[in-house]
Amino acid sequence: MAGTRGTGRTGADGAAPHRTPEEAAGPAEPAGRAHADVNVPPDVFRRVLGAHAAGVVVVTADPAEGPVGLTATSFTSVSLDPPLVSFYIDARSGSWPGVRDSRTFAVNLLHEHQRDVAARFAARGVDRFAAPTRWFRGPGGVPLLHGAVGHVRCLRHDVLAVGDHWLVVGRVVGAETGDDGRPLLYHRSRYGRFEA
Repeated sequence: MAGTRGTGRTGADGAAPHRTPEEAAGPAEPAGRAHADVNVPPDVFRRVLGAHAAGVVVVTADPAEGPVGLTATSFTSVSLDPPLVSFYIDARSGSWPGVRDSRTFAVNLLHEHQRDVAARFAARGVDRFAAPTRWFRGPGGVPLLHGAVGHVRCLRHDVLAVGDHWLVVGRVVGAETGDDGRPLLYHRSRYGRFEA
């Protein structure tokens, strides 16, 4: 029966005690024979996930070589106590070495009018911090973008290899709201805005 694995302990009231994620999940079960070697084709996977609207952020950091930044749609909150957030970065990204080598980073929550900023920080072979990008150094020197609806400043908490990406978890050390307005969204390979 699913969900019955555990330590065999019960709480004082007879209810099942709180279990760690590892205890709750139990040992990994092998996939059934019918699904063991089946992979979803990449184009189908992209098309299906493209139906999911996501917020758009620019992650910035300041390694010794100078500021780096990248556009991401994988940003999410992880924990309230302690305050943790995360994002994924392609292991082949030219920005990865700079992010990896930085102890701090910032997440800039883009405004609906910042499509050009999102496109610039997603482009290859350009100086993403040159004009017309408007930015400034926040506490600790981390680059922050003008015009964002908010900034989240983080200390690197953990990094984990997941498939062809790195999962970067940050402990939030500061957060500020920025310009009033709606956030930039990404849906079906296009930038857009939220309509109330």
